[in-house]
Amino acid sequence: MKKSIKTLFIILLLSALATKVSAQVTGVIIDAVTGDSIPYASASYKGNHIAVSSNGSGRYSVERHEGWYLTFSAVGYQPQRILINGNTSNSLNVKLKPDTRKLSEVVVKAKRKRYSRKENPAVELMRRVIAAKMRTNLENHDYYQYNKYQKITLAVNDITPAQLDSGKFKNKKWLVNQVEVCPYNNKLILPISVDETVTQNIFRKNPKTAKTIVMGQNSSGINQFLETGDIINVTLKDVFTDVNIYDDQVRLLQYPFTSPIGKNAIAFYRYYIVDTVFVNREKCYHLEFLPNNQQDFGFRGELYILADSTLHVKKCNLTIPKRSDVNFVENLQIQQEYTKLDDGEWVLSTDDMLVEMKLAKFLSKVAVIRTTRLSDYAFDALPDKIFKGKAKERKEADAMMKDEAFWKQYRTVSLTKSESDMDAFIHHIEQIKGFKYILFGAKALVENFVETGDEKHPSKVDIGPINTMVTKNFIDGWRTRVSAQTTANLDKHLFFSGYYAHGWDSNKNYYKGDVTYSFNKKDYLPREFPKRTLSFTSTYDVCSPSDKFVNTDKDNVFTAFKWATVDKMMFYNSQELSFEREEDWGLKTSVSLKTEKDEACGSMFFTPLSEMNYNDARPNHSIRTTEASFEILFAPGQTFINTKQRRLPINLDAPVYTISHTIGFKGILGGDYRYNFTEASIYKRFWMNSWGKIDCHLRGGIEWNKVPYPLLIMPAANLSYIIEDETFNLINNMEFLNDRYASLDVSWDLNGKIFNRIPLLKKLKWREYLGVKCLWGSLSDKNNPELAQNKGENQLMAFPEGCYVMDNNRPYVELVAGVHNIFKIMHVEYVRRLNYLNLPTAHKQGIRFMFRLTF
Repeated sequence: MKKSIKTLFIILLLSALATKVSAQVTGVIIDAVTGDSIPYASASYKGNHIAVSSNGSGRYSVERHEGWYLTFSAVGYQPQRILINGNTSNSLNVKLKPDTRKLSEVVVKAKRKRYSRKENPAVELMRRVIAAKMRTNLENHDYYQYNKYQKITLAVNDITPAQLDSGKFKNKKWLVNQVEVCPYNNKLILPISVDETVTQNIFRKNPKTAKTIVMGQNSSGINQFLETGDIINVTLKDVFTDVNIYDDQVRLLQYPFTSPIGKNAIAFYRYYIVDTVFVNREKCYHLEFLPNNQQDFGFRGELYILADSTLHVKKCNLTIPKRSDVNFVENLQIQQEYTKLDDGEWVLSTDDMLVEMKLAKFLSKVAVIRTTRLSDYAFDALPDKIFKGKAKERKEADAMMKDEAFWKQYRTVSLTKSESDMDAFIHHIEQIKGFKYILFGAKALVENFVETGDEKHPSKVDIGPINTMVTKNFIDGWRTRVSAQTTANLDKHLFFSGYYAHGWDSNKNYYKGDVTYSFNKKDYLPREFPKRTLSFTSTYDVCSPSDKFVNTDKDNVFTAFKWATVDKMMFYNSQELSFEREEDWGLKTSVSLKTEKDEACGSMFFTPLSEMNYNDARPNHSIRTTEASFEILFAPGQTFINTKQRRLPINLDAPVYTISHTIGFKGILGGDYRYNFTEASIYKRFWMNSWGKIDCHLRGGIEWNKVPYPLLIMPAANLSYIIEDETFNLINNMEFLNDRYASLDVSWDLNGKIFNRIPLLKKLKWREYLGVKCLWGSLSDKNNPELAQNKGENQLMAFPEGCYVMDNNRPYVELVAGVHNIFKIMHVEYVRRLNYLNLPTAHKQGIRFMFRLTF
C-alpha cells in the first residue's frame, strides 16, 4: 500500500512538473538582418512585472500567460510586441530589426540627441549604486566565513550530430556516451577533464587577514597523461578567475576588466534602464550596459539592482562584445546571483561561467565551464589560531584524499554523467591502438623531455631537454649533449640531474652533475613550489659571460643564432652548495657557497697589468674564486606552473623585490680575490585600464672592492634574436664594464588602444608595444686598468678587445617599438640604439622576435 501511494505521488509530481514545463514560451531572439543571435535581450510582460533575458546564445524561456502581450527588446533594436493566445506556439523564435532611426540620429545628424551622461537617469542610478558599495561590503563585519564549491570542466565544444555518425565517433560507443548537452549554450560537448575544489574562506577585520583553506580537491581527465598535470588546472584557474563585480577592476583572461559597478565605470560604460521587474519576488531595476568602445577589454550585459535602500545587485549577466579585441574567445557568459541572508545581508551564492574558445581553425573548439556555489555564510568570531601563518592559501594535508562521503556533503552541484564517468573515459582512450606512441611524441614536443617509464611503471628518469642535444658555439663548433633528471617516482626527497656534452672542434668533454635533497615531499620535481632544498652541483663547461643573463639553457638551439660574433669565452670548473627556502606567502631565501676556476679562451685573456707587454702576445692565466652569496626575494601573490624544464610564473601582476650580497674570500679553497658585491631590484606592473599595462624593472648594484675585470659588473646583454626580459638588445658581450650600475627597463603594451582606432589596422587585431631600456654605469679609478696610476698593478687585468668604460654622465639608451598579436602568436620588435654609436662594437638597430600567446 505504501509503495502504491509513493508511486502515485511520484506520478502526480511528474505530471505537475510536465504541466509547468509545458506552460513556457521558449525560443531564440535573432538579429533580422545578420541572423546572429542577440545575447541578453529582454522578454517582458510590461506592466505585469515579469521579465527574463536571453542567455549568451540568445535563447530565452518565459512563463506563458494567455491574453498578455510579450515584448521583446534589446539595445539598438526595434522592440517587437506579440499577443500570447491560442494561435501562439510555445516555441517562438523572434527576429528583431536594427533601430536604424537611432543609428542615423547618432552617426549622421550630430545635432540630434546622442548618448549623454548628463541628466541620464540610468547614469544617476549607477552613481548611487557605486556609492552604496561600501555600505554592503562584507568586510564591514569583524569576521565572516563561507564555504565555496567550484567545479571547472574542460570540454571539446560544438560537436554536431553529423560528427557523431562518422569519423572519430563511429563504432566508438564509449566516445558517443561521453557526449552531452551543455546547459549554458545548448551545444553538444565532450568533457575531457574536471577539477573540483572545496574551500573554506575566512576573514578577520583587525588585523585585516583573509585566508582560503583548501579542504578537498579532486581532479580527473586528460591531465592524468601529463606528469606535470597541474599545468592545466593551475592555468585554467588563473585565466578564468572568480569575478567579483564589487571590485573596481576584475581580473579575467589575465587582464583587468573594468567592473560595471567600479569607480571608473561611469566613464567606461553606457547604461540604459530597460524596466522595473521582479526577480525571485524582489523588485529590481533592470539595466543594460556596454563599453563606449566595444573593442576595449570590457563587459557587456545586464544588471538587476534591488529597488530599495541597499541598491545591491540581485543578479547580473555578463558577456564580452562581439567586436572585442579578446583573442580566441568566441563566447563568454558569466551569470551571478545574490541571496539575502536571515540577518538582511546580501551575499553572492551563484557564480557560473562559460567560455567558448577556438585556438585555430584546424583545432577543435573548446569550452571551459566553471560552476561555483557559495554557502554557509557566518559572521561569528573566529579563533586567532585559524589565521596563523602569512600564507593566503593553506591546503589541508588530506585534501587530495577525501572520500565520497565528503563530496556528497560539499558537492552543491552534482556531476554530470560524463563528468562522473571521466576515469572510464580516460581508460578507453588509453586502449586506442597507437595512442601510447601519439602520447609519447606529444609529450616530447610539449614538455621537451622523453619519459623512460609507462603507465604501470611511471617514469623514474626523464631524458632532456631535447632542444639542447645539438647546438653550436665559437669554441666547440658543433656540440652535442645528453641530459637527464630523476623524478619523484624514484624518490620523493632525493633528486639527481646532469648532462654530458662534447665539443667536436675543441675535442673537449663537458659535464654537469647535480644532487638535490628536498625537505618537503615533491609530486614530480624538486623545483615545485614551495622549494625547500639543499643542492650540490659540480660543472665543467665553456660559456660566454653573457650566457648568465639568458633565462634558458645556454645550449638551447633556438638561442644559438646570434646577431654578433661571440668569441670572448671561458672554460669554468665550479662546485656549489646551495640552500633555498620558499614560504607560502611569497618570501624566498637563498644561501650558497661556490668555488670556481675560470680559464679564458677565444679572444678573451686573463692578463694582469703587471705582466702586460704590448709588443708580445698576452699571457693567459686562470683565476679562482671562492664566494658566499645570500639573497632574499619577496613576491607576494605570485603563482607558478611547473614544467619539466623550469618553473614559470603565471601571474605577473605581483610585485617582485630582490636584494642580494656576495662575498669573495681570498685564501680559502684557493680563492684569489676578496670582494663584496651588492645588488637590488624591483619589478612592478601597472595596469592602465583600457590603455594596457606598463612593466617596470629597476635594478642596481655596487662592487665595493678592487677586482680584475672578470669580477666587474657587465651589462645584461642578449645576443640572441629571441626576446628576453630584463636584457639589452643591442649591447655587445662585455661591451661595458662597471663597478656600480643602475638599469631601468620600462615597456608599455597598449593592447591595441591606438591600432583599434585605425580603420585598416583594427581588422588585423595587432597590438602596439613601446619600450625604453637605460643603463647608467660607472667605473671607479681603483678598478680602471686604463688609467696611468694603475699601470703595473698586479690585481687588475687588461680589458679584452671590445670592452669599454662608460661615461657616468651619459647613460646608454635603446628604444623599442613593437607589434604583437601578429597571427595571434608572433611578437616582433624594432630596437634602436641611441648613443655610444662611435664604438666599433656598436650595432645601431635590429629586429627581435618571440612567439607569444595572449588573450
